[in-house]
Amino acid sequence: MLHKFWHFSVVMLGLYPLGGYADVPHDKTATYDIENAEDINELCAGCHGRKGQGGKGGIYPRLAGLTPEYMTRQIESFKSRERINLPMLPYANDRELSQQDVHDITHYLAAIDLPTQLPRSSEVIDGLERLRQSKSIVQIGRYPGNINQGERIYMEACRACHQRDGVGRTDKPRLRGQYTQYLKKQMHDFKKGTRQHVDWEVKFADLSDNDINNILAFLSILDD
Repeated sequence: MLHKFWHFSVVMLGLYPLGGYADVPHDKTATYDIENAEDINELCAGCHGRKGQGGKGGIYPRLAGLTPEYMTRQIESFKSRERINLPMLPYANDRELSQQDVHDITHYLAAIDLPTQLPRSSEVIDGLERLRQSKSIVQIGRYPGNINQGERIYMEACRACHQRDGVGRTDKPRLRGQYTQYLKKQMHDFKKGTRQHVDWEVKFADLSDNDINNILAFLSILDD
């Protein structure tokens, strides 16, 4: 990747439209090569969208606003094959994504603040443009399940790492605003053991499918 110039960015990851994200620890000042990041993002956009909004209804997760630390750790686990992800195999190596590349793209994606509603305009907007705007909105549909039971399980098992409102921590991912379909697959992968959960005190094997659905129901209302 060509590094043309360094961009100094004061990254405020509060994401106030979703509320509470200002509590997520992060480096508020980050130096990264924005042109290099934009070049890398051209590849990432094929699955995750041009603004890191995710794709195909949650098959590919939303990356915008996740912390650089968490995204870096996942990329490194893809490189080491600790975490297997077929779409990432061609890119998860030091030749395609150097350490500097990882630094640039993770800080670039972390700085993206996705809206929670369509922008208002008194002018007539082209239908395709409106469709493009709608794909960048953080809006999670209500998932069927017992919200109260899901909240109880979440507060007991998940709150310590992901916080009460699901905003995550520096090295723990934000669950609020993430696609339910993606979260469901990851939780079942943890339960089956096909993906390692770093905090073993959370025993996914002890969670029933109904428990998982109830947790997802609770998470799905956090961005309301």
